Amino acid sequence: MALYSLIELVNVWKSYGAIDVLRGVNLNVKEGDFISIRGKSGAGKTTLLKIMGLLEAPDGGKLKLFGRAVNGLSDDERSELRLHNIGFIFQFFNLIPSLTVLENIELPLALAGVGGRERRRRACELLEYFGLKSLAERFPDTLSGGERQRVAIIRALANSPKIILADEPTSSIDDENSQLLMELLNKINGERRVTIILTTTDLYERLPTNRDFMLKDGRLIER
Repeated sequence: MALYSLIELVNVWKSYGAIDVLRGVNLNVKEGDFISIRGKSGAGKTTLLKIMGLLEAPDGGKLKLFGRAVNGLSDDERSELRLHNIGFIFQFFNLIPSLTVLENIELPLALAGVGGRERRRRACELLEYFGLKSLAERFPDTLSGGERQRVAIIRALANSPKIILADEPTSSIDDENSQLLMELLNKINGERRVTIILTTTDLYERLPTNRDFMLKDGRLIER
């Protein structure tokens, strides 16, 4: 049985002023893929993720999500599609410092209109599943970098997204925590069947991904 295409980019271009950041990028992401996109700083990796996550629009080319053309969607339609289908993991965690770990994980559920009791149940269930229940009442500034990034991953899973977009998720943590993070992402991809696309500036690191790309000179090449 053919796997379902979750993301399709066809000849996607993006420029900032006179600089062409993306120059005719093509990519077809299938359900269950675990994809790495490598490239040097400034290569356009973050821009590419933002386009796939409906945070930016391409200047040219076509983008489809879940078989649906999204170029002409309104801001509200894009936000709704993003909220219920895409989880984001950021380079610098983006946890809310005034909220506990549990409250941070509940936040996307609140934005999706999930009631308080159900929010708490789902957030606790995720912390339990990933063995981090002991962190529930702590605040982000009391956690290590590795703990914060794992919490950020769990928050990205709160609304049961079909896709996770991870922008250089290991760049702010040490090697040991980077390995733990990759094991966690691999578990999410394998056990929960979440499609993952991550970026990295490391051009040679072994990664548990099933597809590996290089973004260079605005073009995406499968390795």
